[in-house]
Amino acid sequence: MLYAVGDVQGCRQALLQLLQRVDFSPSRDHLVVLGDMVNRGPDSLGTLRMLAGLGSAVQCVLGNHDLHLLAVSQGLRRPHRQDTLSALLADAEAPAWIDWLRHQALALRAGGWLMVHAGLPPAWDASTALREAAAVADCLRAPDWRDFLAVMYGNQPDRWDPGLAGDDRLRFAVNALTRIRYVHACDGRLDFEVKEGASQAPPGLLPWFEVPDRASAGTPIAFGHWSTLGLINRPDLLALDTGCVWGGQLSLACLEAEARRIVQQPCPQACKPG
Repeated sequence: MLYAVGDVQGCRQALLQLLQRVDFSPSRDHLVVLGDMVNRGPDSLGTLRMLAGLGSAVQCVLGNHDLHLLAVSQGLRRPHRQDTLSALLADAEAPAWIDWLRHQALALRAGGWLMVHAGLPPAWDASTALREAAAVADCLRAPDWRDFLAVMYGNQPDRWDPGLAGDDRLRFAVNALTRIRYVHACDGRLDFEVKEGASQAPPGLLPWFEVPDRASAGTPIAFGHWSTLGLINRPDLLALDTGCVWGGQLSLACLEAEARRIVQQPCPQACKPG
């Protein structure tokens, strides 16, 4: 059975309870984690231990919090006030967890679904997303991966151009795959400010998946990242970040059942907005 789960963010106990509820077996089943495995929740270290321990039964895509951990671990970013990464970074095996994390993907296909953390810009189809994600993953897995982290951050460029090259192209891919929520309706530029749900979209902005004639239309896509969006369960669109770390629920989708099944585990609030 193929399962996808939304942002865990260090809520290891909720993930464990979900997998127990569906009788998950590493010898029989496969789990895709849609990014943000760590941070803000109570047990980022235990979450990585658990996921790595599942071996080939789990695949993960990297989210913005996972990339933040990589950068903090190398002294390239300062911890944020709400970070809960100190126990992980102080662990004697921290280098091994960091190494495991940086070898994860930024996009993957499973069971006919495209799995990403945040979404796709309007001009990208699935093959473009997988190609650009692979280019970023190659940088993170390379011996000089720290050099890439040093130039990874920034909001520019904010619009896709096939002619983008070098660090600009890689930075756009990171932002698209791990940060996108809204885009400007007029030209597809990424917006990095608005985080409210789709019902509160400001004038001139559209959720990335509501852009008319987007190149990825018709491709089944599962993503997380957008907790204020809530659960979306359409035939070709799954939004699975339901705010477990904010006192919401951790959501898991069974993607091979005749009637798709969503299982949700209530979570204690580990972090307050703001």
